[in-house]
Amino acid sequence: MIKTKQIRVKNVKIGGNNPLVLIAGPCVIEDEKSTFEIAKSIKEISSEFNIPFIFKASFDKANRSSVKSYRGPGIVKGLKILSNIKKKLGIPITSDVHCLTDIERAKKVLDIIQIPAFLSRQTDLIVAAAGTGKIVNVKKGQFLAPRDVKNIIDKIKSTGNKNILITERGTTFGYNNLVTDMRSFSIIQKLGYPVIYDVTHSVQLPGGAGTSSAGEREFVLPLSRAAVAFGCNGLFLEVHKNPAKALCDGPNSINISTLNKLLKQIKQIQEIVV
Repeated sequence: MIKTKQIRVKNVKIGGNNPLVLIAGPCVIEDEKSTFEIAKSIKEISSEFNIPFIFKASFDKANRSSVKSYRGPGIVKGLKILSNIKKKLGIPITSDVHCLTDIERAKKVLDIIQIPAFLSRQTDLIVAAAGTGKIVNVKKGQFLAPRDVKNIIDKIKSTGNKNILITERGTTFGYNNLVTDMRSFSIIQKLGYPVIYDVTHSVQLPGGAGTSSAGEREFVLPLSRAAVAFGCNGLFLEVHKNPAKALCDGPNSINISTLNKLLKQIKQIQEIVV
């Protein structure tokens, strides 16, 4: 594993010589009760394996395939739900922003501001997020090479903010398909910042179902094992109580029982690698 700058959010340390972190939760907030239950379950499982946990869920999915796709409760209600979960469970929270007007509200609740892959070249959005002084996690666009991430990092650093995370989520490989190049982890880490692997979005088939994305969740476990063995600094996972009924990204989400199995496996691999 290539040593990177250490990024700290509350009591969670990412990068440096620190162990793997978990960023996980449902793709989108469906309702407060189910979202809280998922967060609570993930916290309990991650604690069992002593893996630091950051909760993620979107308040608005603004880049869906269809105009009819479920987007979430919106920023006002969504941030209130995330704030309640943060307070009740005492865990760091992250979510994605899609426009400049999101940032002022989001920075009051989120510990990490996430920039979606499709917006990873949007200079104004990235600079505004960085200007909050918060940790900024940018998902590398499916259309970018790992070395292109230097330009993203430079945009964030131009504000004086060096609290940076980069998330790898696969590269476009023909129509409706993504592939993960494991070399990207070390290429990006050499730029000095921790790299998270968004494994569940990497098995997504964008637009593969016509009006929505399809996915191949059967590859989540093997790709997670490979990425941890290669030396990523954290895993980003879509987790749902019943992926088959999830309102967003169900085909590439995993259920709670699978998470338990996955964390057990990667914990063993990490102990060997480290």
